[in-house]
Amino acid sequence: MSNDTRLEEMLAHLSRQVEELSDVVARQDREIATLTRRVEMLMHREAERESEMGGTVPMADQKPPHW
Repeated sequence: MSNDTRLEEMLAHLSRQVEELSDVVARQDREIATLTRRVEMLMHREAERESEMGGTVPMADQKPPHW
């Protein structure tokens, strides 16, 4: 196998890998955007819930009486 043939094969494999990685990065970007929107929504809901409670500490976040 000549050097030119080996180089062409390597280039073909690298090109395919770059395309596959590009697809992965694009998918991850979409997932990150979706997760970011969900976190923002949850933070907004929690802020509303806290404002409705009058700023009191939820029971789950309070220290037990023996502390």
